[in-house]
Amino acid sequence: MPDYSALLAQLETEPTVATKLFGDRVDVARRFTANLAKHGEEYGLIGPLELPRLWTRHILNSVILAPLFHVGRVGDIGSGAGLPGLVLAIARPDVEFVLIEPMERRVTWLNDQAAELGLGNVTVMRGRAEDVGFTEGLDQVTARAVSALSKLIPLCAPLLRPGGELLLMKGSGVTAEIEAAQKVIRKFKLADVEVLELGEGVLPETTRVFRAIAM
Repeated sequence: MPDYSALLAQLETEPTVATKLFGDRVDVARRFTANLAKHGEEYGLIGPLELPRLWTRHILNSVILAPLFHVGRVGDIGSGAGLPGLVLAIARPDVEFVLIEPMERRVTWLNDQAAELGLGNVTVMRGRAEDVGFTEGLDQVTARAVSALSKLIPLCAPLLRPGGELLLMKGSGVTAEIEAAQKVIRKFKLADVEVLELGEGVLPETTRVFRAIAM
């Protein structure tokens, strides 16, 4: 059995801004962060070097998106560790989150965490994004993935209802990715394409989000 006390000793000290971003849900966020620190490497969710930056690089980087979501149904593609899906579900109990993940071990983790943390607004679906379907479509879709937009958009856009919104977390190369994905953007009839930069002056590193509307 892993030495959980040793793992927790490596966990980054909670930044003071966490309370502001999570509000009265911060205790639930603390429990999830501790669980991820203890079991993340065991489940293949995070690497061993991530604990000293778990809050800033992963938890706060995810929760900064919370104000962008509306009451409705949101899909998180390739949810993995629950980043950003579980973090957002903690921060926004008024929003229904559908976590889509193909790997059985990670599905088990997501279900266990949703149950342990009392997240009644979470549904976990095992499968690949291209294999799941929603009769009425999702209101919003998010993903925190390394795939380029040219590959990510074809996975995410078909899950949206007309007028639904993509909110995809991206890195510093997002502008170049948008240029490379112009054909795909036109194919899936995405409009109002823009890049949001979140967390300036709040987080050590800002979070970039590709936003677009499905027509």
